[in-house]
Amino acid sequence: MPRIYLETVVAAERQLVYDLSLDVDVHMGSTRPSNEQAVLGITHGRMTLHDEVTWKARHFGITWRVRSRITAAEPPTTFTDEMQSGPFRRWCHVHRFEAHPAGTLMVDEVDYAAPVPVPVLHGYMVRLLQARNHHIRTLAEGGRA
Repeated sequence: MPRIYLETVVAAERQLVYDLSLDVDVHMGSTRPSNEQAVLGITHGRMTLHDEVTWKARHFGITWRVRSRITAAEPPTTFTDEMQSGPFRRWCHVHRFEAHPAGTLMVDEVDYAAPVPVPVLHGYMVRLLQARNHHIRTLAEGGRA
């Protein structure tokens, strides 16, 4: 099963980084050019344990819908979102937030199974997550994304 592991240092308090990471509006702001939109469930604001959102986005020239649920949460240290329906056979994304001398270390661990073996998919997903993390870091550090 493919895995993605990313670390991002954010010069901000852990609670703020945690809250931004669960915010649907922040996520939508980080997804250009796929322009992901929350279309069902929690469509604005911060998600909490057991909340679901259905995303609609265009990737690889195809419009996709993905329903995701927050399946575990221990504020402000960790939460997990898991795909409930969508194009992947499995998508489990654990978000961790650790104290760091510069503020917060944001860790993303994703286990997923693609519907078909597509070598380019892994790099594409990493870039999407990196863009999301950059957006969160910019907002948390007081910048405008």
